[in-house]
Amino acid sequence: MKHDNRRKRMTSIKNIPWTGLLAAVALLLCAGCDRSESRAQNETAPKETRLVNVAVMEVTPEPMKDVLVLPGETEAWQDVRVAADTVGRVEWIGPKEGDTVKKGQVLAKIDVSALRAALDRAEAETKLADDLFRRRRQLFDRKIIHREELERAETESVLAQANLRQTEIEFNRGILRAPNKGIINHLYVDQGEFVDRGKPVLDLVNVDKIKINVNVPELDVRYLKKGQQAGVRIDAFPERELTGAVKFVAFKADPATKTFEVRVIIENPGHDIRPGMIARVAFLRRVIPDALTAPLFALVDKGGERLLFVEKDGVVHARTVAIGIIEGDRVQITNGLAAGDRLIITGQTEVEEGMRVRVR
Repeated sequence: MKHDNRRKRMTSIKNIPWTGLLAAVALLLCAGCDRSESRAQNETAPKETRLVNVAVMEVTPEPMKDVLVLPGETEAWQDVRVAADTVGRVEWIGPKEGDTVKKGQVLAKIDVSALRAALDRAEAETKLADDLFRRRRQLFDRKIIHREELERAETESVLAQANLRQTEIEFNRGILRAPNKGIINHLYVDQGEFVDRGKPVLDLVNVDKIKINVNVPELDVRYLKKGQQAGVRIDAFPERELTGAVKFVAFKADPATKTFEVRVIIENPGHDIRPGMIARVAFLRRVIPDALTAPLFALVDKGGERLLFVEKDGVVHARTVAIGIIEGDRVQITNGLAAGDRLIITGQTEVEEGMRVRVR
């Protein structure tokens, strides 16, 4: 029986169609080859290059202002220290600190009582001498007295008038008057205090206008002249844009700083700009009518070189540039850029020379 079963299995194997089996094996082998070739092609095929998105602007000549901004300090239009012109006790002080006074207004009186007595005596002596001279002239005309007596009376009259004028001068020295319109900024003495000649009594400032003193470098002073307008900003009032005029340009440099003092005047009707504040003065040196400019943020610093990137036909080109003046957020490009260039202003930090980009 065993031999019969073995014989039957061998018979069934012999009866398998070998042509079909070979065809199936061939199909499996071909499928494996296709997968291998596909994998190889995927590995060797170049990957798609990632394009950087950039934005560009066309470079065109445009006017540009060369502005010099320098710090300065404000100063009162007039700042006078009124001093005592005579020796004596302060009898009266009129205005107080912060009061506004007019030119010629009486500010204080020093020892006026004693001076008034001397003035009254001099006036009386002058009147007496004048009357005596007038009577002597009448007597001389009537040939009652000699010419010598008339001349003596005339001399006494002249001396009395001179003494009166001197007494009036001394009296007026005891009365301090405002030399100009202004504000009492500080009082140095009190009523009843004794003062000596030349001792300060008060400070009088006029802030209807404000002076701004600026130290200008020697290379820039040649651009400035008297009467030229200048923009002014006060640090205490940053929202204000003021306009002043150049009042004075020094002809001699400061030996220590090698700078030239320039004085700018601005109006101050509200009196809110005070002496001693910090100011920023903008002087227009020149106007460049056809400057080639670029945004400051478009500049890229690589290894100490200032670069700009331009796009042409989808390809990036790096330009080494030289810069000139700066106005706001723009910078003048004096070398390395030409009119009509398509300057990359977005994505410039992600590109290199020769890279292909996509312009948005």
